[in-house]
Formats: sequence, structure tokens, C-alpha cells
Amino acid sequence: MSKKKQTIPIEVAYAKPDEQKLIRMEVADGTNALEAARQSGIADQFPEIDLANNKMGIFGKALAKPQEYLLRPGDRIELYRPLLIDPKQARLNRAKRKQGE
Repeated sequence: MSKKKQTIPIEVAYAKPDEQKLIRMEVADGTNALEAARQSGIADQFPEIDLANNKMGIFGKALAKPQEYLLRPGDRIELYRPLLIDPKQARLNRAKRKQGE
């Protein structure tokens, strides 16, 4: 009698300023974050996503090696967009604009 591999519920999320997508799915227990992101098909819906290079995390905590993080039931994989400007520079720019008012 063969054992059926257990599955766990997870989510894959990606957000742009004008559009957000949350995919709820089941993956085999023992699936890593990178593989689950691939299985979700999210990169097909957003061509700017490059799963080999996009930063990703679990509930806001960045993963240094998503291919090594084994998912737990209820995990939400978040795919992050690259920053257009360094946050420190953005704050400096806002402060300069405010001083000029």
C-alpha cells in the first residue's frame, strides 16, 4: 500500500502599485519556496517577474535562499519588486522638497 504524499496550503503574493495578486494553492509537503512560486504560475501572469532573481520572503521576512526554505502550512510567499530608488535617498529628496516650500 503506497502512502499518498501530504499537501499543505500556502499562498503566493505579488503586488504592483495598481494591481495585486494572491494565489492560494496546495503544494506537496517538503516543497521549497522557489519551487512553489514556480508552480503557482505567477510569473506567467506578470512577465516582469524573474523567479531566478526576484527577491522573495515569507510574511515580510526576506529569504536569503528561497530554494532552501521548506514551506510550512499557511506560509505566504511574497515576491518583491526591485526598488526604484534607495529609501534613504527618497527620504532625503522629500526633506529637501519640504524645506523648499
